[in-house]
Order: sequence, then C-alpha cells, then structure tokens
Amino acid sequence: MKKYLAEFIGTFMLVFVGTGSVVLAKGDALTIGLAFGLTVTVMAYSVGAISGGNFNPAISTALMVNGRLPIKDGIAYIVSQFLGAIAASGIIKWWTTSLGQAGNSLGQTDFPKVNAGTAFVAETLITFIFVLVILLVTSKKYSAGNLAPVAIGLTLGLLIITVLNVTGGSLNPARSFGPAIFAGGDSLGSLLGLSIGAAIRWRPSRLYWARLGNRGRLMGERWNLVAFLSLQLR
Repeated sequence: MKKYLAEFIGTFMLVFVGTGSVVLAKGDALTIGLAFGLTVTVMAYSVGAISGGNFNPAISTALMVNGRLPIKDGIAYIVSQFLGAIAASGIIKWWTTSLGQAGNSLGQTDFPKVNAGTAFVAETLITFIFVLVILLVTSKKYSAGNLAPVAIGLTLGLLIITVLNVTGGSLNPARSFGPAIFAGGDSLGSLLGLSIGAAIRWRPSRLYWARLGNRGRLMGERWNLVAFLSLQLR
C-alpha cells in the first residue's frame, strides 16, 4: 500500500505544481518546463525509494512491457497515478474559481494550433524519447546511479519546453486526464500518442552473419544499432 500511496503523492505533486505553474503562476515556457522537471526530480528523491518513482502511466506501462514491474503492481500504480492527477486538478479547479479565473483553463494539453495527427506524432515521439531515457538511466548496465532523477527531470523539462506550443507537452496520460475531466478539451490525440510511445520496447536481438558458402559465424546477443532499430510495438 505504501508503494501505491507514493505513486499517488508523486503524481499529485507533478500535476499540482506543473499545471499550477501554467494556470496560477502564468509562467513562460522555461518556468513551466522547470516546474514539471524539478518536481519529478524532487519526488523521485523523496518517495522514489518506496515505489520506484514512476508518477506516469506511460512509464509504468513501459516497465511492465519490459518485465521490470509486475503487472499487478503496474495496474495499481496506474490507478493511483490517475487518482493523484484528478485530486490535483480538483484543487487547481477550486483555486482558479476562487480567483475568478476561467474554469475551462486548467493547464490541459489541448492542441488548438495543430491537427490531431500532428499532436499524435508529437506526443508519440517525445514520450518515446522520455521513456527511453528512463529505461536507460535506471537499467543495470547503463545506470546513472543517484543522478538518474536529475537526468529524468531535465529530460522531461526540455521536452515540455520544446513542444509546449504544439500539444502542451504532456508525456503523461494522467497529467492530461486530470485537467481534461474538469476543463474538457481535445486530449485524445495526445493520449493515443502517449500510449504508443510508451509501448515501444527496446530489446536486444540475436544477430547472425549471413552464411557465405560453407562458412558462417554466429554473433552473440548484444546491444547495437541494429538492435535499436528492431523496435517492437506491443
């Protein structure tokens, strides 16, 4: 239960601080990116040791696909993350109403300037990059150790800054869903992109030299460019 509570708190803080920087602080792109990125870093250091610090259904999905998170825990994590996002958005809604601000602007990730296809591609791309960084810096072979939360937070912040004017830079289904249910908005393209981006699995493949005549050689299983290109959608 502690693990699930940690995911609830971490996701709550991410949505509360992140969307609060948009709606309440009226921050610019740099401020918003730093708000999300630094919150992930801080929460990873504070409660990450309890649950692993996913705070994102896309991350939990990727870890389940890669066999690094039991399905039972993964599902419970995702439920906790959505509940945390909803709770945070409810408080933001309450405060914006108290301040006399528009109740339909809660930092949701709409995409009024682009079509759904563009939003889908954008969110798929940035979510894939984000998940890839996380899987690498937290892996046994390529681990960044105690600096992993810093790398993850910086990556999140930079990606949000990059696509803020395209989709709002969600990278997180719970972060999109929480504000959307209170404010409405077209978040379908973003959510679909997030699901696809998270489901892409980077895994090693066994490579063989082509047999020339009677000679051939078997290459051992290893990570390389060809393995990277052998992405599988599941």
